[in-house]
Amino acid sequence: MPGGAPGGSTGASPPGREHPGRSRCCHQTASPDGPSDAVRPAQENRTTVEGHSMKIGIIGAGNIGGNLTRRLTALGHDVSVANSRGPETLTALAEETGATPVTAAEAARDAQIVVVTVPVKRVPDLPSGLFDHAAEGVAVIDTGNYYPKERDGRIAAIEDSGLTESRWTEQQIGHPVIKAFNGTYAQDILERARPAGHPERMAVPVAGDDEAAKKAVRALIDELGFDTVDAGGIDDSWRQQPATPVYGLRAGAAEVVEALADASPERTAAFRG
Repeated sequence: MPGGAPGGSTGASPPGREHPGRSRCCHQTASPDGPSDAVRPAQENRTTVEGHSMKIGIIGAGNIGGNLTRRLTALGHDVSVANSRGPETLTALAEETGATPVTAAEAARDAQIVVVTVPVKRVPDLPSGLFDHAAEGVAVIDTGNYYPKERDGRIAAIEDSGLTESRWTEQQIGHPVIKAFNGTYAQDILERARPAGHPERMAVPVAGDDEAAKKAVRALIDELGFDTVDAGGIDDSWRQQPATPVYGLRAGAAEVVEALADASPERTAAFRG
């Protein structure tokens, strides 16, 4: 997984994997010949948050959460960051970045965007009513990946009921999520940002049901220096789960569209509990 490999929730690094081969299935929602309505490059509907400081909460200070804290504070956003061990353990990150260390319960207070980047097995441990005092219309980013063998154990609703990882997360936290950064190498957040139109600018798949929240998240990712591809709703987010062609893919929007189209809904044995 990205972190060292793609990021997972915390950016901790479960074992790496060979890049999966692409196998087409009958459930495609995008064509490599051009994006469908469900899967389209960000350039078609780009907004920007540049110059507008937002209040952002980050729950989880592993590789992904830590590097997002570094980038977002550098861009001038008001960032609060939390982990499972308490704000007193975040002194170094706070001093480095200017972020405010808080408890998980406080991270979402008044936040316009909240990033949940904790191990999937820890999602049910998040405080109840976490988003009760968030800003109206708060967008919640889920970076999580389900690693049943290496970390999370077997989750029946994912294994037996066919829920996508992020749909299960939504149910646990009681709030819609936007799935993004789950297949991004944590170091790329620091090192691979590029200006719009740059030939080496990478694209990130983004899935979610709330179009307003998705628009806000895509704008933030654009500000971070990455294109985005609309990967459909949360029930479509299996296309960017571990072992799919787009997971860990360092490529532009056209290649990401093709990789999403080539995904199979069948979990590989390595990612079944």
